[in-house]
Amino acid sequence: MATQMHVAYSSVFMGAGLVAGNPYYCAQGSSLIATGACMTSPQSITVSTLTTKTTSYASTGDIDPTNNMYNSRVYIFGGTLDSVVYQGVGMKAQEYYTAFVNSANIKTVFDQPAEHTFPTVDYGNACSYKGSPYIGACNYFGAYELLNHIYPGLQRPASGGATPGQFYLFDQSEFFYISPPSVSSMDTAGYVYVPSGCVSGANVCRLHVALHGCSQGRLTVGDVFARNAGYNQVGELNNIIMLYPQAIATAVNPMGCWDWWGYTVSFYATKGANQPLAIWRMVEKIAY
Repeated sequence: MATQMHVAYSSVFMGAGLVAGNPYYCAQGSSLIATGACMTSPQSITVSTLTTKTTSYASTGDIDPTNNMYNSRVYIFGGTLDSVVYQGVGMKAQEYYTAFVNSANIKTVFDQPAEHTFPTVDYGNACSYKGSPYIGACNYFGAYELLNHIYPGLQRPASGGATPGQFYLFDQSEFFYISPPSVSSMDTAGYVYVPSGCVSGANVCRLHVALHGCSQGRLTVGDVFARNAGYNQVGELNNIIMLYPQAIATAVNPMGCWDWWGYTVSFYATKGANQPLAIWRMVEKIAY
């Protein structure tokens, strides 16, 4: 979903961080491709098909022009022990991005012994463990490394650093104009962390959208991901507001994943799709 938001709205998003992620439009609207090639059979991913679709979408205005991505900054993480999304999938994401992004701006991390988990320094399960809440104590500050690549020169907080800013639960319903969020497999509420230096509005602050993984949404793990992945600590020290949209499990999406294979609409990877549009409206309200 991170790469979908970045590619679709590349005139707004300056980059993307992929943790166990796959290339844009990898699933091509198929759940079979999603659970096969895009997770455990990366050798079956034909990147040229995905770049061609990207160019086609851009030509019709369904996504922003691809030249916006050239100076983007992209971070790709794939654990050596990941048994859910194989490392090779992340390598295909790297190959995809080299078609549009200056290769000097792409950072890959494929040397960490992590399972299918979001890596932190010391919070969560053992790094080699696969299971809820899918956050692992890996002695690797994933949130900082990701953010510091997208926004170079950030101050590094201590692990478990203070977060004296304001942590809000907000209404996601207002960002859906026709149907309730549940129709699009999204929660009625989301989270946002506003650093103390941003609360008064006196400072110019940046905005980062942090998307949880499958089975990491509010109705599954509460605020565990939003509070403990490490993003807030980095945001607090560097005046970056952290937005955490929330997805939910439904009959067509039993794991509470974001729609990266087409369970909501066939045009799921475009600017007009249900979930990307709702997230964009959240960004628009905060940033503009």
